[in-house]
Amino acid sequence: MGASAPDSAPRRNRPDTAHAMPELTVFSHCRTEAVFDRPRPDRLVAGNPLRTTRECFATADGSRSAGIWHCEPGAWQIAFAEGKDEFFVLIEGRIRISDEQGLAHEFGPGDACVIPGGFTGTFEVLSPVRKYYVVMQATP
Repeated sequence: MGASAPDSAPRRNRPDTAHAMPELTVFSHCRTEAVFDRPRPDRLVAGNPLRTTRECFATADGSRSAGIWHCEPGAWQIAFAEGKDEFFVLIEGRIRISDEQGLAHEFGPGDACVIPGGFTGTFEVLSPVRKYYVVMQATP
């Protein structure tokens, strides 16, 4: 079998504050404060939608974050920084994302997408939306 531990108590039953186990992030239990904003005026295309972000997870170095995002109908220009990617899954509502050449994709509940770093175009909320998101930022 293998070597036994120096004492007979299984490791999982001993408190170990130096090596705390990472905890699961359960979005339905997310209790962080919501952050409210609107698109920058210079990027606004239609409406002036209120956006609500509830970040449920973030790494200590800020390279990854995840949460739930809500938004009212409206449209604005987006410009993702190089090395900053966003994965999302729509929970409810409908959006359209168009690139600079006008190629548009629509998304509804259950649809998923990655917006890659360097992407520029238009983000349009067609009906009130709620989505799960994960943002990944490349570190130098």
